[in-house]
Amino acid sequence: MPARHHARAAPVSDRAPPKDGGTVVTVRGYQGDGTGRVRVVPIFVRDYVEAAAELDRLAELAGDGRLTVRVAGRLPASRAADAHRSLEQPGIRGRFVLRFD
Repeated sequence: MPARHHARAAPVSDRAPPKDGGTVVTVRGYQGDGTGRVRVVPIFVRDYVEAAAELDRLAELAGDGRLTVRVAGRLPASRAADAHRSLEQPGIRGRFVLRFD
């Protein structure tokens, strides 16, 4: 069974935009706006499904507050369809965390 990774995220209002020269990691393939102000690194979850060491490192960084994670909400897995519908609404920032407890 794969390890569970937990990360706490600060509220969106507590996060400053990335500083010039900073790095933003995206999970939907966004390549940036072309200005070069920040480094944009797109990743794809499917590339890391079995990369336990890398996922452990990300969880550690997030837990230490060195990696911020934008979370729109937390829902039980039984409400996954609601999470998908919510993402279609304008103004939703972040992703939903599905709980399997």
